[in-house]
Amino acid sequence: MRCLLCEKLSFSHICPKCQNTFLTPSIYRRKIINDIEVISFYRYDDIKELLHTKHTDLGYYMYSLLAKNSFKKFASEFTYPHVINSIAVDDHVKNGYSHTAILNKALKSKNIKPLFNKLRAKNRVSYSGKSREFRLLNPRDFEVKNLKKTELVLVDDIVTTSLTFTQAIHELEKNNNKILFCLSLADASIK
Repeated sequence: MRCLLCEKLSFSHICPKCQNTFLTPSIYRRKIINDIEVISFYRYDDIKELLHTKHTDLGYYMYSLLAKNSFKKFASEFTYPHVINSIAVDDHVKNGYSHTAILNKALKSKNIKPLFNKLRAKNRVSYSGKSREFRLLNPRDFEVKNLKKTELVLVDDIVTTSLTFTQAIHELEKNNNKILFCLSLADASIK
């Protein structure tokens, strides 16, 4: 096959040279509700074409590659006094896979234990390309499923207005969970 970026022959959808050149993560930080930090690895504009593959057959491979280059590396270097859990924002399977579950799974390490099917949106509305007003008028209406009181890392692919994280945090905290920080692949507010 050919690398999607440079079009040279490659055993991967994106060759190692292009991964090193274009997909080496940086750390971007912002604070949201309750002074919780959101850590992102890419600027949205730098990887938006790859992120938009999530609704195609190619999405599984792109998200797996992005997760390996960012979330997995982060988890391998992360230390904490004890094991904590991570959960994805609405890891509902669509088109044969869940893009947020792929990111969450990449966090498995000696200090992070990913949990699945714990935070689901009852409202399946898509926020992609929608205004802040639309997002406020159409809350995700999260439901926490079988999650004992725990310390958590919350995972999503893109942070824009932070409303999704905020809604998820409110619901998780109502269930006596403590959110340590949030992780996202890309931050759309960074120019």
